[in-house]
Amino acid sequence: MSFQAEVFQNQYLNQGAREVHAIMTVKVEGGEEVTATPEKGRLFGIICDTSGSMGGSKIHAAKDAMVKVVNLLPEDAHFFIITGSSGASVVFSLSKATTENKKQAIAAIKAITANGGTLMSTWLSEAFQQFKKMPEGVRQALLLTDGQNDDSDENQLKSILRHCEGAFQCDCRGVGTNWKVKQLQEISAKLLGTTDIIPNAEMIETDFRNILEKAMSKNVSDVSMRLWTPQGAKVLFCKQVSPDIVDLTHRAKSVKPQVADYPTGAWGQNESRDYHFCIEVNPGNVGEEMLAGRASLVYTVNGAETKVAEARILAIWTDDDVKSAKIDRRVAHYTGQAELAQSIQEGLEARDRGNVEIATAKLGKAVQLAHESGNEGTTKLLKKVVEIEDAPTGTVKLKREVAKEDAMALETRSTKTTRISKT
Repeated sequence: MSFQAEVFQNQYLNQGAREVHAIMTVKVEGGEEVTATPEKGRLFGIICDTSGSMGGSKIHAAKDAMVKVVNLLPEDAHFFIITGSSGASVVFSLSKATTENKKQAIAAIKAITANGGTLMSTWLSEAFQQFKKMPEGVRQALLLTDGQNDDSDENQLKSILRHCEGAFQCDCRGVGTNWKVKQLQEISAKLLGTTDIIPNAEMIETDFRNILEKAMSKNVSDVSMRLWTPQGAKVLFCKQVSPDIVDLTHRAKSVKPQVADYPTGAWGQNESRDYHFCIEVNPGNVGEEMLAGRASLVYTVNGAETKVAEARILAIWTDDDVKSAKIDRRVAHYTGQAELAQSIQEGLEARDRGNVEIATAKLGKAVQLAHESGNEGTTKLLKKVVEIEDAPTGTVKLKREVAKEDAMALETRSTKTTRISKT
C-alpha cells in the first residue's frame, strides 16, 4: 500500500486576513510502501440487538444474515458474536474463522431468541472486552438494533463510549423506524463508523455483507492525521469531508507543542478520503509567505511509528484583490456540502416541531445546494420529503404525507458527500 497526499487551496490572503483553508486529498494505492497488518489479525465483531421488539421477522432475518456473514469470513480473520438486550451475552467469543469454529458459531446463532430491554452500554462494554484481546489487529464491529436505548443508560453509554474510543471502530445499523438516528450517530461518530437505516428486515443480509467486505479490505489500523501548525496558530477545525462528513476537531490529541493527532481509523487499498483544515494564523505583511500547516498520516507497525503522505499548507499575503478573492473550487465545494448537511438536519428538526416556515426554508436551501454540487443521491432523498418546484432557486413545498423511513434515510445520509466534478 502507498499513501499519497495532495493539497488544494488558494494560498493568497488579503492584508490582515487570518484564516487559511485547505482541502487535503489522501489516496491509498497498492504497493510496498506500507506494511499491512493482516498478520496481526482482522477482527470482526457482530453486536445484535435481541430485545423483545426484535422478535418475529427481524430476529429471523438478523440470524440468517449473521450465518451468511460467518460463512463469508476469510479463515485468517477472527470474529465474535454478542447479543444485547438488558445485558450483553457472548454468543461466540473471539476465535479464528476456521471451518470448525464457524460451525460452532452458526449453531449458537440458530439458538438466539429475542426478549428483554435495551441497554447498549452493556453491549459495547462486552465488545470492548473481546477486542482488547487483540489490540494490534484491524478491529471492526457491526451493531444492529431496531429500537431506542433506555433513558436510564444514557450516562453510562457516554462513559463506555469514551472507554471504547480508539479500541475499535463500529458501524451502526437501525432496522425499521423505531430507533433514534442521533442515538446511533453518537455511537458511530465516537467510534469512527457509519450509521444507516435498513428499512425492512429483508435487507439486513445485504447490508451485513457490504460492511464485512469493507472491513476485510482494511490493511492498516489506527492511522492518525498529524497536523503541525506554527507558533501562535490555532486549528479552528479539522474535518473529514469525503466520503462522509466527520468532525475530528475535538478529537485532537496533543503530541507536543504545535503538533496534534486526529484519529482516522483503519485504511484499505484503493481508498480515498478528503479532509478540510481551517487554521487561524497571525497575519503577515504583504509579500510575506508562511507555512501555515504541515499534515501527514501516521501509523504504527511492530512498535515503529511511520509517517506518510506529507503535505504543506501555505499562506501568502497580497494586496492584489483578484488573487485573494478567488476561492479554491474544492474548498468552496466542501464548504457547501457541510452547509447542505446542516440545512437538512435543521430542516428536519423544524419539520418535526411543526415549524413549516423554517422547515421549508432549510430544506429548500438543501435542494439548492444539492443541485449546485451535483449531489444526486441527496437530491433523490430530498424529493421524498419535499416537492421540488425549482431546484436552482430552492423553491419547495413540504409533502403532507412522508414515510417515516424516507425522513430517517434523509437524516442518516445527510452527511454523505459527493466529490467535485473534474470538469
